[in-house]
Amino acid sequence: MRKITADIIFPVATPPVKEGVIVVDDEGKVLRLDKRAGHDPASLEIHQGVIVPGFINTHCHLELSHMKGRVDTGAGLLPFLQKVVKFRDIPMDEILDAISRADQEMYENGIVAVGDISNKLDTRARKESSSIRYYTFVEMFDFLQNEGAQKTFTMYKDVYEGQSDTGGNRKSCVPHAPYTVSPRLFSMINEANEEEGITVSIHNQETEHEDNFFLYKSGGFVDFYESFGFPLTHFEPTGKTSIHYALQQMNPRCRTLFVHNTMTGPEDIRAAHSWSDKVYWATCANANLYIENRMPFYQHFIDEGARMTIGTDSLTSNWQLSVLEEMKTISRLQSYVPFEMLLRWATLNGAEALGFENELGSIEAGKKPGLNLLNLDEKLRLSAETNVKRLV
Repeated sequence: MRKITADIIFPVATPPVKEGVIVVDDEGKVLRLDKRAGHDPASLEIHQGVIVPGFINTHCHLELSHMKGRVDTGAGLLPFLQKVVKFRDIPMDEILDAISRADQEMYENGIVAVGDISNKLDTRARKESSSIRYYTFVEMFDFLQNEGAQKTFTMYKDVYEGQSDTGGNRKSCVPHAPYTVSPRLFSMINEANEEEGITVSIHNQETEHEDNFFLYKSGGFVDFYESFGFPLTHFEPTGKTSIHYALQQMNPRCRTLFVHNTMTGPEDIRAAHSWSDKVYWATCANANLYIENRMPFYQHFIDEGARMTIGTDSLTSNWQLSVLEEMKTISRLQSYVPFEMLLRWATLNGAEALGFENELGSIEAGKKPGLNLLNLDEKLRLSAETNVKRLV
């Protein structure tokens, strides 16, 4: 048993506790949270700073870790996608080594659970042995070609069957993005996710080209499809932003995690909230800056009561895999978002989005959330010097 204390404890689900003491068993399960009074000082592990729950990274592509530094920053989403799709001939030992190093990096950065996109089985072995809990989203896309849906689904269903689902890990079949999934493939994905409690992830409104494609059948995606030889003669613009197509095709009974949402506006958010009460929004601030030099306007989401979560995306589109660095970027560039709100995005909201809230996301008796120590500034704000130390 350990008794861990700091200047302030942020349990997240309940108000902060000054000079609180977290009592945990040898496996990291929280037994109780109380004050220092009544405890023998010699029995306490005393830290300066604040203690928060372990972080939840709701969006990553662990299998792309070998791509770090190989794609230019600021080029835009479409050139980014073309570079990733066409990158070939990486030795498997290099891929596996990069996966292991990225998983360890996330662990050292205080991350306890990850929502991870997979198109292959390269990450399975690491997830089986990792101290991090993974929800693997096996991502499917047929480039809007209904006739290719069955072949695509069969190929990726094999990938799904091989993914890790032991040790608390989970998995589901998911669509890549509105602009890459046909109605037929959406239907097959829905049928595969009939179990209760499923989370489905989908990339959403990451660039203005995506909305223009659905509104007017114009913009960069038309040329993008032509460059890969996929005909769009059958595609008719919907006259609405891309998220409306996704809402029309997806299952509102699943927890749904919309990812990136760089161009998402109030009407889009309201439409999603009207469609389902199980909607979450993952933001990947540094990845958005890396790819498109822009971020979502978070006030829209705050005004609509959106349940925000935080992701890192992959090392292809980020300089590091750190939820804390995402929080610091948001705080620096949109400083009206307070620390306690960011902390909830980074912990409990993410745990709920992935269905891990019974064990992770907040410091409560009976949970094993992990404990992180942060050194905030004198006004309890994030700064460039803020770092994380994993305590449990």
